[in-house]
This record gives sequence, structure tokens and C-alpha cells, in this order.
Amino acid sequence: MKELGGIFLFIAVAAGIPLATDSGVTLNFMMMALYAALLAQAWNILGGFGGQFSFGHALFFGTGAYIQAMAQLHGGLNAWLALALAVAGAAGVGLMVGALSFRYGLKGSYFALVTLAFAEVFRILALSVPFTGAGVGLMLPLRESFSNMQFGSRKGYVYLILGFVAVALLTTWWLKHSRFGAYLQAVRDNEDSARAVGVSPFRVKLGAIALSGALMGAGGAFYAQVFQYIDPGISFGPTTSVEALVAAIVGGIGTLWGPVLGALVLHVLADVTRNMFGQLPGINMVIYGVVLVLIVMFLPRGIAGLGATARSVWLRFRQKGGGRHD
Repeated sequence: MKELGGIFLFIAVAAGIPLATDSGVTLNFMMMALYAALLAQAWNILGGFGGQFSFGHALFFGTGAYIQAMAQLHGGLNAWLALALAVAGAAGVGLMVGALSFRYGLKGSYFALVTLAFAEVFRILALSVPFTGAGVGLMLPLRESFSNMQFGSRKGYVYLILGFVAVALLTTWWLKHSRFGAYLQAVRDNEDSARAVGVSPFRVKLGAIALSGALMGAGGAFYAQVFQYIDPGISFGPTTSVEALVAAIVGGIGTLWGPVLGALVLHVLADVTRNMFGQLPGINMVIYGVVLVLIVMFLPRGIAGLGATARSVWLRFRQKGGGRHD
């Protein structure tokens, strides 16, 4: 219950910030940090709790973004109905990829490469077929209203993405305390042992990839509504996949707050490097790489596991010190 209280406290504090400021810089930073936290939390469900590392989560992001845009442009649907379709469509693509991958026992680097390949296949398809706008992409018309999910200020988008992050956090909390989450972590730790006690790794991993894909699809739909433009490179390109997995790893995979912390730290770094080295394109990706290497070397549990890492280092230090004293 302490973790659940922390989630509601986080939501309340985050919801109060837009009421206290009209600063466009602050609201935009908050919106993008929450957006990154959503992507990281989506990846964390499959990669952290399920142990199935994906290099192609942009597959689900792009599916959600394109369904959101096409449902409105070609189907004439309301933006909120399009959002429901985008989330369901991304979950469906997750089920498809999972069925093809997990049925044949793909895991580890093989599964990571399969997800990357699927993302590239979808990118090429989006470049080739006319109803996706091909290489030109799709542009949503500006019609500001709540019913159209287009708001006159960043505050509306902050509350929208905060709602998505709240759902992601509550889903993660449920995974930590539910029977399904216990099955998922058992499969992550040892599939053979889990199978021996009656757990179906295939079904459990299939459920995890569907949940992960649904949240990632919500992120894609949000992106389409905020920026009103998508193309194959933005939607299915590697940048989104990298952002999701790096934030989760830096923050601490398999934890509740790790992806949120990782997203916040990386966005602070991105803003600082952009202001300091704005004349050097791509420097933020270099910083991401350096931070990731340092985290893996010195903080294997991520930022969220900093306390546990410090305690283990201190205990090793005490043991070595005690041994020399004896």
C-alpha cells in the first residue's frame, strides 16, 4: 500500500504543477519527460519484468501513431475513439509478434533482433503504401477542442500524458503484486522452473507483450495528437526504441519508479547538452551512450537501485577491511 500511496502522491504533485505555472518551458519539459516515462514504463513491462529485451519497441509506437492519424483522416472517427483503436491495434501487433517469436522459443538477442526487424518491416511498408502517406507522412488538421484531443495550451497535453503515465504506473504496481506478475517474473528468472510448476511461459510472455505494446501505442497516439504529423522515420525509426530502453535501463529495469527516474534524468541531460552544445547535432545521443555505459559499469541496478548498490559496496568494503584487520 505504501507504493500505491506513492503513485497517488506523484500524480497529485504532478497535476498541481500546471496549476502553479504558465511557463511554456516548464510545461513543455514536464510533458516530454512524462512522455518519455510512458515509453520507458511500456518497455519495462516486457524487458524489465518479463526479461524479454526489445530493440524494436518503435513497432508498437508507430502502430499506435498511424492508427490514431488514419482513423481520423480516413475513417472520420473521433480522436478519443481513434485512441482506443490505436491502443488495441498496438496490443494486437504485440500479440502477433509474440505469437511468432515465443512459439518458437526466441529469447535474448534473437528476440531483440526479431523486434528490430519487425519495426524495420513496418517502416518500409509505411513508406510504400499510399494510405499511410508513404514518405510524405500524415498531417492532422488543427482543430482545438477537448473532443478532438487538441488543446489550446500545453496544460491539456500535460494532463493527458499524466493520465497515461498513471495507468502505466498502476499497471506496473499490479504486476509487482499480482499472480500474473509473479508468473512473469518467474518466467524471466527461469522458464524451465516456471514450466515445471505449471506456468505457461508462452501465455505469460504473450500477455506481457500485449500490455507493453498497448502502452507504447498510447505513446504513439499521444505523439500524433501533440505534433500533428507523423512519417515512417519518426514512427518506426530506432530513435524511439532507444529512448524507451535507455530510460528504463538508466532508471532501473524491473522497478516501479526506475523508468520515471531515468526519463527525468535523461531529459535534464538532454536540455543541458542542448543549451551547451546546440551547435553539435546528435550530441544528446552521445551523452545517452556515455550515461548508459557508466550506469551499466557502476550502477547495474540503475538509479532506482542506487541505495542497494551503495549498501552492497559498503558491505564488501567492510568485509575486506575486516579481513585485513584480522
